[in-house]
Order: sequence, then structure tokens, then C-alpha cells
Amino acid sequence: QVQLVESGGGLVQAGGSLRLACAASTSIISIVNMGWFRQAPGKQRELVASITRTGDTNYEDSVKGRFTISRDNAKNMFLQMNSLKPEDTGIYYCNLDTRAGGRTWAWGQGTQVTVSS
Repeated sequence: QVQLVESGGGLVQAGGSLRLACAASTSIISIVNMGWFRQAPGKQRELVASITRTGDTNYEDSVKGRFTISRDNAKNMFLQMNSLKPEDTGIYYCNLDTRAGGRTWAWGQGTQVTVSS
């Protein structure tokens, strides 16, 4: 079972930036489809950004043009978040993008992002 550790969250004012990091316990991130997920208060977890094993990226409409997903090697993935808005507030998680099937790995603790207005 792959273990995931998210980091980089914090409290930021609207318009600010944060860079989230996801570290996997094994060298696998570059050979699977991965995603960043957000769980806003009182809402279900949703996929906001994804990157395929071939490097193609996709974004949920509300974050397009502001968020950038990337990876630097087989163990680390990032989410650069710019022009943050209060509605970006939530706990951010990384995991497999399973829209094409399969099951996610165990969820990590996530990293809290809070954007103040």
C-alpha cells in the first residue's frame, strides 16, 4: 500500500499563493494518473487537478488558470495555487485519479488551506 503525505497548506489572504506538495512512499507517481482533491467544509471531496502518467494535465473549471499541477520525479507531486479565493478553502489531498477505474490508495491526512477574504 502506497502512503501519501501532503504538506504546504496554511492560512493566506485572498489573492495570495501556496504550493502544496505530495510525497509518496514509493517511486510510483510518474507511472500512474494522479490527482489533487479538495474537501471544502460540509462538502464531498472533489478532484480539482489531475496529471496523467504521460504528463497531460486537467483542471476543474473553478481553478483553471490559477492552479498548476506538476511532478518532479517518481515520488513527489505539487500543486501551485495562485490568486487564491475564499472558496478554495478546504483540506487538500493527493491520490490516484480513478475516473478510469480502480481504487484509490489509502487517503493521507491532507493539508488544510484557508483563504481569508
